[in-house]
Amino acid sequence: MQLYSQLGNNICSSSWKPRFASRVLLRPRFVRDILIIFFVVAACQLLWVYLLPLPQPSASVVIDNSQEVEWSRFAYAQYATDPVYLCNSLMIFETLQRLQTKPDRILMYPNRWPANTTKRKAIERMLAKARDEYNVKLKPISPLQASPDVTWGDSFTKLLAFNLTEYERILILDSDSTILQSMDELFLLPSAPVAMPRAYWLQSEDNFLTSGLVVLEPSEFQFSRIINAISEKDLKEYDMELMNRLYQNHCLILPHRPYFLISGEFRGDNHLRYLGSDNEVWDPQKVFAEAKIIHFSDWPYPKPWRKASKTNTDRRMPNCSIGLTGEEDCRGRDIWLSLYEDFRERRKNICGPRI
Repeated sequence: MQLYSQLGNNICSSSWKPRFASRVLLRPRFVRDILIIFFVVAACQLLWVYLLPLPQPSASVVIDNSQEVEWSRFAYAQYATDPVYLCNSLMIFETLQRLQTKPDRILMYPNRWPANTTKRKAIERMLAKARDEYNVKLKPISPLQASPDVTWGDSFTKLLAFNLTEYERILILDSDSTILQSMDELFLLPSAPVAMPRAYWLQSEDNFLTSGLVVLEPSEFQFSRIINAISEKDLKEYDMELMNRLYQNHCLILPHRPYFLISGEFRGDNHLRYLGSDNEVWDPQKVFAEAKIIHFSDWPYPKPWRKASKTNTDRRMPNCSIGLTGEEDCRGRDIWLSLYEDFRERRKNICGPRI
């Protein structure tokens, strides 16, 4: 400090000469002190930057209510090729109606149901309910059966949405899902042929996309690409693999938070793939509150419209954890059980008990 005081006094003095500074700067102790100060300041700055919280990106698009949106240019779409999935789609449309979503609603269904269908009256009743109560536009189609496996083969039918060229944008999602919040904002994303979330739960290094939720722009060109890809596909290639082959490197990526959460996430112990950070603590209640879609995926536990034994449920349901205070935390288990119970209850109320 004496050195800095002397230096300051001399600078202010009229007798100060530049040669004094050169002598001081050449002293080893002065150079050492300056270097120490420099490194201390630099270290403090680096520490300050490190301790600052990282900015959290906005997970969803915000709709500007000051702009008039012509919602009839857009549509939520579903497809159903049997009575079970027709009921699932009806449940999706009931939720969209309850959430007061603004775009149109489209249901693609077979122009001819299989001859052995024994629930024709139930089918007709559900189609009428979709049209009359949920304002759904019914669109008969010829299903795309591109696989010997009927369940997975029928999933290619969703890709007929690329041919709905009367709309500028279509949002189509798998019907074995529960919608928790409106997704109208996705129709206002920047233009892209396809937008999809990552299949975050897969242990894949190539950032595989899920076709469980697709926002697409219908066009003759894209539909032609889809049809050609289906005709040339491998027998083991399903709709998700095909969509990745065509669009994985040429699409808009939707954040899976909040747009695609699988029910199996509540059963896991490691949530890094969903959270995206080792520093964030898993909070099932917070995750559930932010989610817009929950897709039922708990293999080998059955889908929610299929009856599961109590033994199977007890074996597969999430475990309770021990919190920081030592108390048992069963929120994840309770949310998981309530998701299945809610689906079954709504299904019975919307479709009837025998579907």
